[in-house]
Amino acid sequence: MKIRYKRGFIVGLLVLILLVFIGFIEKKSAERTLTGIEVYVKAVSDVYFVDEKDILAALKVEFPLLAPGVAFSEINLNNIEKKVESHPFVKNAEVYGDQKGNLKVEIEQHVPLARISRPRAADGYISKEGMILPTSNHYTSRVLILHGNYAEKLLEMDNVEAVHPELMELIRYIYEDPFWRAQITELEIPRKGDIRLYQQVGKQVIEFGDAVDIEEKFKKINLFYDEILPKKGWNTYSRVNIKYKGQIVCE
Repeated sequence: MKIRYKRGFIVGLLVLILLVFIGFIEKKSAERTLTGIEVYVKAVSDVYFVDEKDILAALKVEFPLLAPGVAFSEINLNNIEKKVESHPFVKNAEVYGDQKGNLKVEIEQHVPLARISRPRAADGYISKEGMILPTSNHYTSRVLILHGNYAEKLLEMDNVEAVHPELMELIRYIYEDPFWRAQITELEIPRKGDIRLYQQVGKQVIEFGDAVDIEEKFKKINLFYDEILPKKGWNTYSRVNIKYKGQIVCE
């Protein structure tokens, strides 16, 4: 009985100490005041659409009470997150306070994979997830260019992935391969299911057709580079058709 009593007493004492400690921490947190705001944008290679200074300036305009000395209990972290995530190139934002009184804003950016070019209207980007994003006055990303009548219609969609997953698969395939990312510069899409590839090196227009059998078609392009061009010369053909299974038609 004495052993059980002693164990119960020890457990009860530990619980009491834990509750006192939690209460102390909560009291200290409630007493914390703001000392500063730190904005951190997670680095992504060749993506600079979100600027820390712009985010900080926007927060100061939207939340004028965010000044040193204000109690953390008066700061609505959820509203700040929503404001930061309203930036078109912010994919996700985490806002929290540290023990030193700093308000931390950590930002993850959308990554553009392609740019849709329009001669008579504003361009737009397609993100890694297929979202349509606006262009920026501060920065232009060097990505695959899409143009043509049907390519322009993609800008009317909220998410290209939802409507054309096969096209997104092709864009990702080019983006994720270092060679093709450097070699394929443009996709012309005059109509649905009709894709033409333009190259960094070589004047030939590659008639790709629909975005199906992607790996097989790129193997045919490699075959064209390795077997046909060395024998015929880079300037012999102006058009290469790889639409059909088992065929490479050079004109």
